Amino acid sequence: MPLVGVGLLYRHGYFRQTLSRDGWQQEHYPVLDPHELPLAPLEEPDGGPAQVALALPGGRELRARIWLAQVGRVPLLLLDSDVEENDLGERGVTDRLYGGGSEHRLLQEMLLGIGGVRAVRTYCRLTGHPEPEVFHTNEGHAGFLGLERIAELCAAGLDFDSALEAVRAGTVFTTHTPVPAGIDRFDRELVARHFGPGAELPRIDVDRILRLGMETYPGGEPNLFNMAVMGLRLAQRANGVSLLHGEVSREMFSGLWPGFDADEVPITSVTNGVHAPTWVAPEVFRLGARQIGVQRAEDALTVGGSERWDSVAEIPDEDIWELRRTLREQLVTEVRERLRASWRQRGAGTAELGWIDDVLDPDVLTIGFARRVPSYKRLTLMLRDRDRLMELLLHPERPVQIVVAGKAHPADDGGKRLVQELVRFADDPRVRHRIVFLPDYGMAMAQKLYPGCDIWLNNPLRPLEACGTSGMKAALNGCLNLSVLDGWWDEWFDPDFGWAIPTADGWGTDPDRRDAIEADALYDLLEQRVTPRFYERGQSGLPDRWIEMVRQTLSRLGPKVLAGRMVREYVERLYAPAAEAHRALDPDAARDLAEWKARVRGAWSGVSVDHVETSAATATAELGSTLGLRVRVRLGDLAPEDVEVQAVSGRVDSEDRITDAAAVPLKPVSGPDTEGRWVYEGPLALDRTGPFGYTVRVLPVHPLLASCAELGLVAVPSQELVEAAGLLMR
Repeated sequence: MPLVGVGLLYRHGYFRQTLSRDGWQQEHYPVLDPHELPLAPLEEPDGGPAQVALALPGGRELRARIWLAQVGRVPLLLLDSDVEENDLGERGVTDRLYGGGSEHRLLQEMLLGIGGVRAVRTYCRLTGHPEPEVFHTNEGHAGFLGLERIAELCAAGLDFDSALEAVRAGTVFTTHTPVPAGIDRFDRELVARHFGPGAELPRIDVDRILRLGMETYPGGEPNLFNMAVMGLRLAQRANGVSLLHGEVSREMFSGLWPGFDADEVPITSVTNGVHAPTWVAPEVFRLGARQIGVQRAEDALTVGGSERWDSVAEIPDEDIWELRRTLREQLVTEVRERLRASWRQRGAGTAELGWIDDVLDPDVLTIGFARRVPSYKRLTLMLRDRDRLMELLLHPERPVQIVVAGKAHPADDGGKRLVQELVRFADDPRVRHRIVFLPDYGMAMAQKLYPGCDIWLNNPLRPLEACGTSGMKAALNGCLNLSVLDGWWDEWFDPDFGWAIPTADGWGTDPDRRDAIEADALYDLLEQRVTPRFYERGQSGLPDRWIEMVRQTLSRLGPKVLAGRMVREYVERLYAPAAEAHRALDPDAARDLAEWKARVRGAWSGVSVDHVETSAATATAELGSTLGLRVRVRLGDLAPEDVEVQAVSGRVDSEDRITDAAAVPLKPVSGPDTEGRWVYEGPLALDRTGPFGYTVRVLPVHPLLASCAELGLVAVPSQELVEAAGLLMR
C-alpha cells in the first residue's frame, strides 16, 4: 500500500513524567534536536530547505520546514515551525503536543492540514513520488486539508461546489473520539479571522468555510466550529475504530443526517490493529519460529492468516509455561530497576530502598494496567474497596501483584489526583511489594510490561473506549484480557481466552453506584475465577487450563489484532473505493454531481408519499406470505431516476420503531398523473415471526453517491397516512 504520512515535529516531544515525594505528577518537556533524530531535511534542487508557508492575519506568515523520516517503506513528512524566518510566536506553533490556547491549537491544525497538503505536493515534486489519490484525515485535527484541496481545484477553474464534490470523493475521515468533549471546537470568529481576504485561502468565501464546521443540528452550538463535523462533511467515507465505536459514532453524529435512524448514518468501522513485530517479545517470536520456522513466524506477525497461528496448538504445555515465567521474571527485574530510579528521583536515599529487592515475585499472578489517565478509564477503580484489594494482594495461597503506569494530561488536575491516589496506596509498606506505579509510561516500558503480565486489566466506563489497543499488544504475548466489554474487547471477547467485567449500563445510573457495582464484579472475577485458574494444577503439575487459555489467545486473537489486518480492511473497504470515486470525479463529473445535488435539494420539498396500500389485510398476514405494495408518490420537479422508493421492514420494538430493518426498492409502474404523482409497486415478504412492521420512504439516488443517506434527505409518509395504512403492524 503506497502511503505518505504527514505530522508535526513537536520540538518538546511528548512530556516525560516524574513523581514528587507525595506522588503528584510532574511534567518535563525534553527539547528534541532534529539533527540528532533519524530525520533528513527535505531540500530544494539548489540545496536550500524545502518549506511550506501559510498566510496569517495582518500580513504575517507562518513558515515550516519539512523533515523526512523513513518508516520502513513509508515516508513520513514532519512540519517544523521553529525556523529563522518566523517571528517568535510563529516559531512556537510546533513547540509541543499539549499547551497553548485555542489560537495556538488552530494554527497547529491549519499547518497540519493546509501545510500538510502543500508538503505532500512539495515532496512529490522533488522526489517524483506519484501524487496521492486518497487523503485520510485521522481525527479532525487534519481536517483543513480538504479546504486546501478545494482551493487547488478552484484555482484550476472549478467552482466551490464542484471542487467540494471532487475532494469528498477522495477523502476518508476516521473519528477516534466517543465523546463530544474530546473534539476540537473553535469560536467561529477565530476561524473567520484566519481565512478569507488578508489571511489564508483568500479566494474562498469565508461563509462557505464556516458552514462546513457549524453544528447545524438540534443541540449544536451555533457559534462553534467543530473540526469533526467539518471532517465528516469533507469526506465521502468515514469510520470509527471498533465495531462498538462505530455504533457510538453513528449515534453521536446522527444530527448531520436528519430523518435517518442512527444505524443508517454512513459511518462504518475498522477496528484498530497493532504492529506485531514491535510488540511481540523476542522470546515469544523464537518459540514460534522454533515451531514453524523463522519465515512463517515473520509472516504470521505481518501478513496474518489463521493457519500460521494455528500451529500454537502444537507447542507443548511446558514450553508455554516456561516462556510465561521467563517473561514474568524479566518484568520483575525491569520493575525493580525503574522503581529504584523513581524513588531516588523522589528524594529517597539508597539506605531507604532495600525493600525494593523483594518487590514482585516471578511466580505470582501478575496484572498489568497501563494507559492514559482520563477519568473515564478509571485508574483507581481497583481501589474502590481497599481491604478487599489487600486481601487479593496478600492472599497466602493465591496472591496477585499489580503493575500500574500511565500519564495524566498536563492540564488535567483530576487525572493527576487519580495518579496520586494510586501512588499513595502503592507506597503503603504493607502492600508495596505487591503493587507498584511506574512513572513515565512509554514504549520502552511497554515492551517489557505487556509480555510480562499474565492479565491485562481494562475497566473504562462503557462505551467511552474507542478501541483500546494495549490489550491487543498484551494478547500477542499470551497475556489474557480481563476487561469491560468496550472497544475491541466488546467485539472479540470469548470466555475461552479471557474474562468480561460485567457493567452497570445505563446513563441514568448514579456514577458512584455504578463504580461500586463494577468494582465488586471485578473483585468477584479475580477471587472466584481468575486466581483459581492460574494457581490450580493438573496431573502434569502445570496449570493446564490457564495454558490452554494462553494458547487460545495466541491462536485466535493473534491474527485479528494485527496492523496488517487493519490496513487490509482500510484498503478494501475505504481506500480502494475512495480511489475509484476520485478517478470518476473528473471536472465534468464533479460539476454534474454538484448541479444534481443542488437541483435535488432545491426540489426536495415537493417530494412526498401520498398513498400506500397492500394486496392483503394486516389481520391475515402469515409467516411466509407476501404482501403486494402499491405506493403513490409526488416527485415534484424530480424524475424517477433521481430517487429510489423503498419498502423498509423489520421487527418492531415496544416503542413501535422498526429494528433490524431491510430495505427493498419498489419499481415505478405508471406516472405522472394529472397531479404529478407516480405509482410504485413491489412485493414485501413476511419472512420473520413476532412483531413486524413496514414503512415506505423516498431517497435521492445517484451512481456517484457512496450512500443513500449522503445528502441527509428522506421523504416518509405523514403520521396520518401511517395510521390510515397500518404501516406498522404486529
